[in-house]
Amino acid sequence: MNAQQSRTPAGPPPAQEPPQYVLTLSCPDKQGIVHAVSSYLFMTGCNIVDSRQFGDQDTGLFFMRVHFSADAGVTVDKLRASFAAVAGAYRMDWTIHPSEERMRIVLMVSKFGHCLNDLLFRAGIGALPVEIAAVVSNHEDFRALAGSYGVPFHHIPVTRETKADAEAELLALVEKEGVELVVLARYMQVLSDDLCAKLSGRIINIHHSFLPSFKGAKPYHQAHARGVKLIGATAHYVTADLDEGPIIEQEVERVGHEVTPEQLVAIGRDVECQALARAVKWHCEHRVLLNGRRTVVFA
Repeated sequence: MNAQQSRTPAGPPPAQEPPQYVLTLSCPDKQGIVHAVSSYLFMTGCNIVDSRQFGDQDTGLFFMRVHFSADAGVTVDKLRASFAAVAGAYRMDWTIHPSEERMRIVLMVSKFGHCLNDLLFRAGIGALPVEIAAVVSNHEDFRALAGSYGVPFHHIPVTRETKADAEAELLALVEKEGVELVVLARYMQVLSDDLCAKLSGRIINIHHSFLPSFKGAKPYHQAHARGVKLIGATAHYVTADLDEGPIIEQEVERVGHEVTPEQLVAIGRDVECQALARAVKWHCEHRVLLNGRRTVVFA
């Protein structure tokens, strides 16, 4: 049998996966919302892959996240234009995004690099749906680390006198790079009220959280001195109220009397990395909806 005779006839080209999107919405709770959304998707040739919803009796608000596929000819612009009528009828705050879209983010860090390193690694292996546009720091310590991942590094020093100029430089970078989320990966500078307002709902911070809470220098050493049995970390949106923004995720670890302060620090680093990574992932997958001072998380 010659080479030409042994060839396997070419089959049909593999079917192209239909485009997929994520719709998120919040609105005053009333009858008919789920029916209106599902009817709209059916009429536009879409198929629901996954749907989650929650009605908050405390606030009277309804929250929904729908992952759906669409016909090949359906684009995100067409969906946004046609869904506007449904949204208007129910006074919805809503978004529609392609599900494969990778959110552009900036990572900010000071002297502690464990969260930065963790997020860079997760993004590098595709475990986070993000494009890291830049690493920003008020110190030079992690320029080489950012460079090892091919991520631009921006040194923006901050003093009391230069704080306004530094924040203006950060905002200019966010606008220039089309950044949708800023992540404070142990960035140890307090942001101004003005910057918090301009990036409201677009900044995530991580901090240690203990019961009881320990503030100031060496919090893990303070915790050890008090004999804590549970340490943790909280990832939250940044507001003008320091460390009191809407909570996205928390992680805890039980510790015993034999754990040293240095071991507490190491455990705390791991806990912080886990909580922050999940918060960033869920935000970038459009799973987090603001509910006043709280969040609804469709994890």
